[in-house]
Amino acid sequence: MSTATSGPLAPSVRRGYALGSVATGTFGTVPGLLLLPYLTDTLGIAAGIAGAMVFLPKAWDVVLNPVAGRISDRSTNPRGRRRPFLLRAGILLAITFALIFAGPEEPPGLAGAWVVIMFVACASAYAFFQVPYVAMPAEMTLDYDERTRLMTWRVIVLALAILLSGATAPLVVDVVGDATSEANGYRVMGVYIGVVLLIGVLGAYRGTRRAPDHGVATAGGTMRDQLRLVAHAPDFRNLLITFVLQALGVGAMLAGVAYVSDNLLDGGGAATFLFVAFVGPALVVTPLWERLAVRRGKRFGYTVASGFLVAGMLGMLVTMSGAPGLAYAAAAVVGVGYAGAQVFPMAMIPDVAADHAARTGENRIGVFTGVWTAGETLGLAIGPGLYAAVIALGGYVSSRGDTDVAQPDSALTAIALGVSAVPAIIVAVSLLWLRRYTLDDRRDALGEPVPNLQEPTP
Repeated sequence: MSTATSGPLAPSVRRGYALGSVATGTFGTVPGLLLLPYLTDTLGIAAGIAGAMVFLPKAWDVVLNPVAGRISDRSTNPRGRRRPFLLRAGILLAITFALIFAGPEEPPGLAGAWVVIMFVACASAYAFFQVPYVAMPAEMTLDYDERTRLMTWRVIVLALAILLSGATAPLVVDVVGDATSEANGYRVMGVYIGVVLLIGVLGAYRGTRRAPDHGVATAGGTMRDQLRLVAHAPDFRNLLITFVLQALGVGAMLAGVAYVSDNLLDGGGAATFLFVAFVGPALVVTPLWERLAVRRGKRFGYTVASGFLVAGMLGMLVTMSGAPGLAYAAAAVVGVGYAGAQVFPMAMIPDVAADHAARTGENRIGVFTGVWTAGETLGLAIGPGLYAAVIALGGYVSSRGDTDVAQPDSALTAIALGVSAVPAIIVAVSLLWLRRYTLDDRRDALGEPVPNLQEPTP
């Protein structure tokens, strides 16, 4: 089978596509950062129950994401197979996110029910935005290395979005909360983040209007048939397990930032500084990860980046000493690894999907990315739930509104372990599956790029 190629994408298309990461980065960050403390420390819901409430809407997304991929695969909209989903679902995403924090404060049962219902609606809208968005690179370009360049732009914008949302959302809560009430702080933050989401949605929709479309025929068969074929793609399976486990670890770490800031680093904007330390390095090192991918391959780069993640997470044990400077340094090491751990898998999943399409002549890219996004969602959902379980086992005491509660020493230890040793072990275990990824090996053995998405040869 011949390997098709295509020219570089226009810079405006790369930038336009990358703007979608304003939405994905923001939604992937803020709920994991603030929703659990909102439930435990503002609404007074017990940590174990709050963890389940954060997890259940995300679990629904695991079911919905492959369906969203299947639906976008079959789209025949004249504005593009995927683009209309970005606009429609993206607008709903922005609205429902603001509504999550706009509900009643009491009684706790009613307040919690509101959060769960709105979070389910928000997660559903996100599925129909994220899945088509992730599917687009495999159809926008046929070139193995161009996908890495495209993902480099995306990760730079992703880092900026995480930095903006992760650093400023807690500040909005604190500033407005100090002036009025903590609940009002969350309400204003919800509206603010909704506007940020909308900017990313509209930017991606408009920015990709001239993007090429190299799609092939939509695959036939039932959803079960397609999921079975995807599940039997070994490179996809190994890459997915690696990424899900790492998303789980990162999700647990993000969920603990507010707790570390308030209980171990004495607050005072520590959550914002941790986020700056975590995300800032990505703006510098992401282009370096791209160069490493070109020289040594994507799997090698992904492995090195994962090593930085493990080292930095273990370094977060210094939070037990209450030394902010050392904690920020450890977070920066995590940030170096996180940048690579986003660039490489994001560039590898289009390779896997496109390789499958080239070999079969049928387009299952939406199903691939639907399963991929479901896995990422599952990992990011289990992460906060895992962190909630860790601090619950440590005896963490929940509170309501602006009430301060002294935590037992066991809870303080659990807060530190939940952002350090626990996620580090999970990320280290994920490398067992990354070793089994073979697509880069086949590329090296052939001395040419892997098969790319193309029209099937007659």
